[in-house]
Amino acid sequence: MRTRLFAATLLTLALPAAAQEPMTAEAFDAYTLGRTLSYGFEGTPYGIEEYLPNRRVRWAFVGGECQDGVWFERDGVICFIYDNAPNEQQCWTFFQTDDGLRGVFQGPDGPSTELYEVEQSTQPLTCQGPGVGV
Repeated sequence: MRTRLFAATLLTLALPAAAQEPMTAEAFDAYTLGRTLSYGFEGTPYGIEEYLPNRRVRWAFVGGECQDGVWFERDGVICFIYDNAPNEQQCWTFFQTDDGLRGVFQGPDGPSTELYEVEQSTQPLTCQGPGVGV
């Protein structure tokens, strides 16, 4: 009897994660607008993105230069196009979790890279440019 109760409890605890729905464009905009989010990948800092009005963004890989772009919804995923690569769409499925956003890259071969929010700020992204430094 206790074994069945324990198994039922574990199944119930697992349901919210399994039933997690991808964010809509409206939910993504409401969560991100006016914020700067830092993302991690496999325990390592990955990049930072500032979410601006009119679905504009500013992205930088850790230690990299900023890239301006836009985001939009296409077929239920959130896609980004950056000014430095106007013909390349980067599409992600985002989920809102208790720990922040989780994004799964939707590449031509299916889902791959998974990023997760590690920090959130209302401060603008500080950009490095070419030739900045000593």
